[in-house]
Amino acid sequence: MTTLVTGATGFVGAAVVRRLLARGTAVRVLARDASDRRNIAGLEVETVAGDLRDRASLEKAARGCVALYHVAADYRLWVREPETIYRVNVEGSRDLLRAAAEAGVTRMVYTSSVATLGLKRDGTPADETTPVALGDMIGHYKRSKYLAEEEVRRLIADEGLPVVIVNPSTPIGPRDVKPTPTGRVIVEAAAGRMPAFVDTGLNVVHVEDVAEGHLLAFDRGRVGERYVLGGRDMTLAEILAVIAPLVGRRPPRVRIPHDLILPLAHAAEAWARLRRKGEPFVTVDGIRMAKKRMFFSSARAESELGYAARPAEHALEDAVAWFKDEGYLD
Repeated sequence: MTTLVTGATGFVGAAVVRRLLARGTAVRVLARDASDRRNIAGLEVETVAGDLRDRASLEKAARGCVALYHVAADYRLWVREPETIYRVNVEGSRDLLRAAAEAGVTRMVYTSSVATLGLKRDGTPADETTPVALGDMIGHYKRSKYLAEEEVRRLIADEGLPVVIVNPSTPIGPRDVKPTPTGRVIVEAAAGRMPAFVDTGLNVVHVEDVAEGHLLAFDRGRVGERYVLGGRDMTLAEILAVIAPLVGRRPPRVRIPHDLILPLAHAAEAWARLRRKGEPFVTVDGIRMAKKRMFFSSARAESELGYAARPAEHALEDAVAWFKDEGYLD
């Protein structure tokens, strides 16, 4: 009774794998040859080399499995070749789910994102039913995840695939090895390299709660339904105010208008293209997204799945402690 997990070397995927192993589940992971495997080092998992862009490797990975958690995604807010994101997030997801179904997998959880959901104009928390369209998506990452979720929903409706969709908000916590865009903000703030901030808001949730939400969705979720896995709505100023005392600093007090940072973001992207390596710390799409407060409700997951999130402060504390122990703040 083997369960296949994609994205296991990444932030959320690694947490899902640990939850499954704690249950006594036999886990197989799909990992690229070049991936950083620190997050699964020492874990009793079967590793199959492969890539979401390689259909044959997906068929091999799914063979003999009865369950699938498709957590992998290309999560970058800026890329030199945007088509790569669509190939991985949209086409790769379609190919994997079909390969899993053909291999006899009887239950699947697909990891989407709150990035695919609509936002309410009055700033109150949105949910799975808030209206949204492709034209509302800012940047290639959000567009690719929106299109990927639409493809998954089509596979459920037209081909009968047994998929439950989860939409994590902003996971925070240990083992953010890359780190994620939000993780980079935490590192910069904790290291004292963020003297100012923009007015934005996120829904903060511990990565381990998101992982548990995946398992609850597998156990109790309705096929074809989607569930927001979130925690607490916080402004960036509130987040920085929690981080500062953890490292003996004062939180920044200067708030910078979004439009003032846009020229810097354009310059940072131009410099990254010129250097042809690395990603800009600040991106145009990131600033455009920051103009909106990403606040969400997990009420459906709480009522239908029994999902619950710990205080957001615990997520920030665990993240800062891990980044510090791993030398990210040096």
